[in-house]
Amino acid sequence: MKLKSLLLVGGALLTGTAATAGGFQVNLAGQKNVGMGGVGVGLALDHAAMFYNPGALAMIRQNGVQVGVNAALARVSYVQPGGGTQRELQHNVVTPFNLYASFGPAEGKFRAGIAVYTPFGSKLEYASGWEGRYSLTQIDLQSIFVQPTISYALTDKISVGAGLVVLAYGAVNLQKDIPLPSSNGSIELDGKAEHKLGYNAGIYFKPTDNVSLGFSYRSKVDAHVKSGDVSFNNISSSFGSRFTATKFDVTLPLPATFSFGVGVTPNDKVTIGLDANYVQWSKYQTLNFAFSGNNGQGGTSGVDGQVGGANFSSSKRSYQDALTFRLGGQYKVSDALALRAGVGYDFSPVKDGYVTPETPDADRVLLSAGASYDVGEHFGVDASFLFEDFKKRSQTQRDLITNGTTDRVAGTYKTFIFVPGLGLHYNF
Repeated sequence: MKLKSLLLVGGALLTGTAATAGGFQVNLAGQKNVGMGGVGVGLALDHAAMFYNPGALAMIRQNGVQVGVNAALARVSYVQPGGGTQRELQHNVVTPFNLYASFGPAEGKFRAGIAVYTPFGSKLEYASGWEGRYSLTQIDLQSIFVQPTISYALTDKISVGAGLVVLAYGAVNLQKDIPLPSSNGSIELDGKAEHKLGYNAGIYFKPTDNVSLGFSYRSKVDAHVKSGDVSFNNISSSFGSRFTATKFDVTLPLPATFSFGVGVTPNDKVTIGLDANYVQWSKYQTLNFAFSGNNGQGGTSGVDGQVGGANFSSSKRSYQDALTFRLGGQYKVSDALALRAGVGYDFSPVKDGYVTPETPDADRVLLSAGASYDVGEHFGVDASFLFEDFKKRSQTQRDLITNGTTDRVAGTYKTFIFVPGLGLHYNF
């Protein structure tokens, strides 16, 4: 018997199928930004600048705290090659959140803050008995990043900033079926990522009263799960020696991102932003797993770390660098009410023949809307809504054989994502 290798967990490690910016990169870090299509690098909208461009934080003169939460609902369907029953995911909801607080002298040049956000996270569950069940049946992913930030205005026109990005918490639970001659077994992997460090730095420049420019760079972070738990179900004793692993190790590169943004404010009521992001997905070429431990299923003849008769596997990913574009606007109806809208287009880093069930990625169009209402001088409410339409993505079994990617499943995927969001802000 030749068992398909367990090659999807790393891609699922900190994946963000719900509301992504290409691959598994999520862009739901600020409610005002989401309402404007995700722009923010060339603007100083609010304290979420800590995520989009730390250099802009010094230009936000108010101290404040803001919090936001999104409800991401992904609708993913799959049809096997040649047609047949359309398989759909269970309708799970993922709730990425963001929290920001910044402080500094009202007329000073220095500002410091703390940001907490969830840039990766998803929950997917495919229909029972679907054609790709030997690649994936369900995943549940969680992550929390913390970013202490400082920003300094060199002049009244230019400011710089940087933040230490800390992967404070990351967890993954993945399940899939195992094909056996007489029945299907199953495997479950459950692990937590080690704490890792990166950085986020940016420059904000306002050459005129009506134009602003921004550049930011988020560094690559290697998310590593060490000694995650492996468990098997419904494995007969005759195959026990091939399924002895109790632990797994895997590393997933979270890519570096270069971002450039332009802001235009033709008058006091209108703000327009344009962002371009270049993501270095090409660092993600292969995904390697190491299995260890011995659960005793094979008796005295059992070899340590066996998953289908092997204790190591490697999967081709061959991602390519990708661009994303965002365009958004804000209109202040009154001192209390602001309306927003935005559009975007993301190029997928996943090549044809390399699509996996945990991230059925494709080029996609984004549409968004939002509004804010200030209740009094200090307190306000921010609402946003994001819709993403993924292009239909197909791959044949011949494609998988040619590319050496038969660890995944042939067929056609189609994805829609709906993301309502709500936030609160308090400035003082």
